[in-house]
Amino acid sequence: MQISAAIRQHVNAFLAGNPDEAILRWIFGSVVMVTAVVLAADLAGINGWIGAPNPAAEVRREAPPDLPSLLPSIPLPALPDGEKRVTPRPQPDGLMAKPMTFELVGGGKLIANGTVTPGISEAFAAEVAKRGDYIKTVVLNSPGGSVTDALTMGRLIREKNFATEIESGKYCASSCPLVFAGGVERRVGDKAVIGVHQVAAVGQAGSLPRDEMNVAQNISARCQRYLGDMGINLQFWVHAMETPHDKLFVFKPDELKSLNLATTAPAPSATAPRPAPGKVRS
Repeated sequence: MQISAAIRQHVNAFLAGNPDEAILRWIFGSVVMVTAVVLAADLAGINGWIGAPNPAAEVRREAPPDLPSLLPSIPLPALPDGEKRVTPRPQPDGLMAKPMTFELVGGGKLIANGTVTPGISEAFAAEVAKRGDYIKTVVLNSPGGSVTDALTMGRLIREKNFATEIESGKYCASSCPLVFAGGVERRVGDKAVIGVHQVAAVGQAGSLPRDEMNVAQNISARCQRYLGDMGINLQFWVHAMETPHDKLFVFKPDELKSLNLATTAPAPSATAPRPAPGKVRS
């Protein structure tokens, strides 16, 4: 009570000793100071969002906002003695950076080279519609790309009962293993490289990081459901989610088998395959 009385006494003395104009200036200055403090706190919070790592910053905006792409990865040289390692993810170039092309060759093999660009699943479906009677195996050599298209391609491969294959010394990284998982039989050649990393979300332009995180979680759930449908051990996806998007987790051959991603090795061929009737390039 004594403290309250003292405060009132000081306030009354201040009001009595200052004209109204000075009091108003003091009140206005106090309001400006409080506003500046609040704005500074807000700006600090915004800078925290901007300064935080944003994996979507590297992803092209043409990917569908409801189902993002995995960041494209370029595969690595064959690993000695099947050694597993997490390594930096270089950017694709040359043939691997171009949209995926399809070429039907002998032995019922459809060769798929290049990046899984948004919309490429439609070109793949058209190729299957034209050449499905000849296709037995889809042979992949890709740095990955659009998750949407990878899942669509993988489900079509399973629907058509095609096998999938990664030939000796070839690569399948990022979202490419999702396509590979669609094969009813999945063959991995000697020194072939299969690698994965985290999903990077693509949201609407100007979306907040937490919105992109929601999208990334959604696509992660879809990928897990798909892999379960394909009979793949979900520990495969754990490795992907544990690996930063700028790195690549490369599997050992025995891991591919234990996770049921690889079912068998390709049969060695003594001669180069001859073109099948109606060989085309898309």
